[in-house]
Amino acid sequence: MDKETAISELGDSRIIDMYRRMVIIREFEERIRYLFLEGKMPGTIHQYIGMEACAVGVCSALEVNDVIGSTHRPNGHALAMGIPMKDIVAELYGKANGVCRGKGGAMHIGDLERGMIPAIAIVGANMPVVLGAALAFKLRKEPRVAVSFFGDGASNEGAFHEALNMAAVYRVPAVFVCENNQYGASTSIKLTTAIEHISDRAACYGMRGDLADGMDVLDVYAHAREALHTARSGKGPTLLELLTYRFCGHSRRDPSNYQPEEEKKRWKKKDSIARFRSLMLERGIITKEKLDVLKKEVEDSISEAIEYARHCPDPDPEDTYNDLYVGMEVPK
Repeated sequence: MDKETAISELGDSRIIDMYRRMVIIREFEERIRYLFLEGKMPGTIHQYIGMEACAVGVCSALEVNDVIGSTHRPNGHALAMGIPMKDIVAELYGKANGVCRGKGGAMHIGDLERGMIPAIAIVGANMPVVLGAALAFKLRKEPRVAVSFFGDGASNEGAFHEALNMAAVYRVPAVFVCENNQYGASTSIKLTTAIEHISDRAACYGMRGDLADGMDVLDVYAHAREALHTARSGKGPTLLELLTYRFCGHSRRDPSNYQPEEEKKRWKKKDSIARFRSLMLERGIITKEKLDVLKKEVEDSISEAIEYARHCPDPDPEDTYNDLYVGMEVPK
């Protein structure tokens, strides 16, 4: 599927909704960053700023019963999957109303009812879990696909190779999405990987490999759509690499001085939100006035979610003993 076909298939309303979700992720992450820096939230964060097209492009191509696995950078995936913002913010505050009842925090966001396995912060660790979900779908003969999101740094972990090998051997309905933002923490991919594209590794396992522009949401959608169709039709998994870039440090206090200034400028010219906005205006999909209204609505919804979360109750100490086991009483 090419971009023009994707535009035709999506239609104006879905395209506008994709743009809205990208703006929600960007504005949400910007607001959350300041709350952490001001010491108003506990813990730490790893943000998704600049990578919005990856989550929205892939998740827009999913069907209702598909599932995803996420990383230590989960907010973008959660928002793209439709998890309510107020539930995410409450989780970041460690509140009882949080999507994981305050037990997950910033690096373990997820909601199985909405198709998101709670995020796993260990690099590459969601890949075997997603493999297991995909294998279950195949054994049950369910027309579902499991999607793993991971970074370029995870492609050098053992879990990556083990999961891809087994996925290919059993031809499970899975898509492994490498969000190649060029850095594993502070180390350039050029210093850790000799091949040009991580997706080239797919050939080593006898599975399909593909490459998309992670700064173009429609290109991501088109390639994800094809990978999901391949998996759902019984033709096996795909390793889909998305070339992207984070416009922030690895974590909240990282000034990202290791990113050369010229490199930052080059990638910011590809800002996925600005590109998508220009395309919609050029094609008459939306007017500038409606875009301004959309952004104001997003900003207001974020403020409301933060205010809601601030006033949510803290978990009771007794909650420590809940959710530890399934189907058995916990001794106290």
